[in-house]
Amino acid sequence: MKKNLDYLLIGPAYPFRGGIAETQHQLALALQKKGRKVELLTFSSLYPKILFPGKTQFSHEMVPEKLKITRLMHAYNPFYWRRVLRYVESCSPKFVVFRYYTPFLAMSYGWMAKRLSEKIIRVALVDNWIPHEKNIFDNDLTNFFGKQIDFFTTLSEFVAKQINNQYKKPIWSGFHPINENLLPIINQDEIRRKLNWEQSTNYVLFFGLIRKYKGLDLLIKSFSTKILKNKNIKLYVAGECYENPKKYFKLVEKLKLKKRIILDFKFMNKKQIQNLFSGADIIAQTYTTGTQSGVTPIAYHYNKPVLISNVNGLKNPIITDKTGEVVENDPQSIAKGIIRLLEKRKNIEYTNNIKKNISKYSWTSYASMWDKYLSQNK
Repeated sequence: MKKNLDYLLIGPAYPFRGGIAETQHQLALALQKKGRKVELLTFSSLYPKILFPGKTQFSHEMVPEKLKITRLMHAYNPFYWRRVLRYVESCSPKFVVFRYYTPFLAMSYGWMAKRLSEKIIRVALVDNWIPHEKNIFDNDLTNFFGKQIDFFTTLSEFVAKQINNQYKKPIWSGFHPINENLLPIINQDEIRRKLNWEQSTNYVLFFGLIRKYKGLDLLIKSFSTKILKNKNIKLYVAGECYENPKKYFKLVEKLKLKKRIILDFKFMNKKQIQNLFSGADIIAQTYTTGTQSGVTPIAYHYNKPVLISNVNGLKNPIITDKTGEVVENDPQSIAKGIIRLLEKRKNIEYTNNIKKNISKYSWTSYASMWDKYLSQNK
């Protein structure tokens, strides 16, 4: 029986964890609110264990309500792909949307997109076009996928420009919305007592999966600079480490910062995110490369100013909204940025600007513009 879907969204979704899966759910829910018929097609197998650097690929959260999620796609075994193709055709979708963020998915996505019925419009929703951590075959894989796509859509203007440099196909440039399922902010004094954080200390939070390109080493080194050495400021690092964590523990020990830097290398659930963002004063993103960040919308939700690297894509919303400090990627600049961001007058100014701008980052707004663009241009 044909389902006659408006959108079939292909990519990570429950039971897989992480920011990509969460935003797939949020987009689907926002489209359903508009009356669109939507289904999520996710993976039976995503990454082989040998390639996955974390402890688990799977979520411990509750199953998302009101969503139809089919677990069928196999990311790397071509013997499964024809069966998936038959299923996609049986859904009779107007649009098939491939969530693209790594060349690892290019072969499975590209193979399927190439063989879909001509009646089905192929859309890419792209997080990253050029990978942060590059491999020799990245360009060939991404190009194979890109050739099969009718429309590109993105979560940042910077990614749209990268794609436009390679293809003269329709591209819609979007933004990274704020997830609507984040828990509400808690009173800072109250949560600090629960976390055993000192009330008089300023806390900088570095949040998310720990990878080399995120520049955590630079942020740690900034705490050993003269400008921060005698300040009552601590750094809390929260997120699963996709590198060898020993290098960060050794760096903290070498710089004699054990009393001022807390390394909490585990994947954080929604409750832990609520606690940490509510308790922190500012959020630091000292990335060496980037396109857009899922951390910035969380910071906005919890009304926290952002320290951001001078990296195209990452810095754009912070500059436009005047919600934080942009710094160069060296410890001295980072240290000075932290001091500026913690000055009371500036902090109040930035938090007020977050309140002014937060409404424009809703999934309802994103889905409306995204859906309108695709419907009018199909």
